[in-house]
Amino acid sequence: MIILKWIFYFGPLLFAFGFIAPLAAQIIERAGWTPPLELSPLAVGLLLAALWGTAAQVRGSWI
Repeated sequence: MIILKWIFYFGPLLFAFGFIAPLAAQIIERAGWTPPLELSPLAVGLLLAALWGTAAQVRGSWI
């Protein structure tokens, strides 16, 4: 039961890292963009997911 509560509490972050990060990386690769500072597309996707997921976690909403 504690694990399930933990999963629901951190749901926005888990969704961000599990879905948004790979999606952003694929969009960057398909668009042919070169990330700054020689970062890989996945690293940029993870940074974006961390920022967006943390904001959703703190606010309690994605919108």
